[in-house]
Amino acid sequence: MLRLASATLKIIFVSLITGAGLSALDVTAADILMEMGLTPENVLALLERGVSWAVPNIVLGSMVIVPVWLVIYLLKPPRG
Repeated sequence: MLRLASATLKIIFVSLITGAGLSALDVTAADILMEMGLTPENVLALLERGVSWAVPNIVLGSMVIVPVWLVIYLLKPPRG
């Protein structure tokens, strides 16, 4: 857990430094998206499509995986 928190903080710190540097060069997120041929609305639409696809599949998969995991967990010999 500590490694995950440490990695997250490092990513946040490096992102902050990079963002400050790009801001000093007058580069915005909208500029970068336009260079790639996207708009913020397109990005949001793509994210919505991705979430609307992923959530039902995650729920469906968990309906199989959770009971299987529970049975395996219950049938394991006790530790100690």
